[in-house]
Amino acid sequence: MIIRSATAGDADAIWRIFHDVVQGGDTYTFPPDTPRQQGLDYFLAPGITSWVLEDDGRVIGIYKLIANHVGLGSHVANASFMVDPAVQGKGAGRAMGEHCLEQARQAGYRAMQFNFVVSTNSAAVNLWKKLGFEIVGTLPNAYRHSRLGYVDAFVMYREL
Repeated sequence: MIIRSATAGDADAIWRIFHDVVQGGDTYTFPPDTPRQQGLDYFLAPGITSWVLEDDGRVIGIYKLIANHVGLGSHVANASFMVDPAVQGKGAGRAMGEHCLEQARQAGYRAMQFNFVVSTNSAAVNLWKKLGFEIVGTLPNAYRHSRLGYVDAFVMYREL
């Protein structure tokens, strides 16, 4: 597996992953009918730094790294990750998470915060805990899960 900077040439692969992930209605707030351009802009818009994870020449994951806030809060990073559902559970998320933490350190961020981790997304919650994140807040019933109804979302944080 290799991680490299995302380019406009990755648009089809990014859209495939984005579309497949949001179709589940169980991890992201994007509705299943999110338009392609909106999905691509989430990762490829100007001012956003993104990477893709390739395995045997096929893009299987993507993440972006941005400041969580502007100005006096810009020293805290934020990131978003998507893994092709066909390969989940095989280390792609961990590889991107570790890479992202290193990129955030190199960029001078002092901490990283995830603002909205769906509580029932146990794979993500467990991975972020293994990578040193703590749940610092719970947003009661903040996510409308496609199968479970209203569930909590977590704010997760770690210093770098």
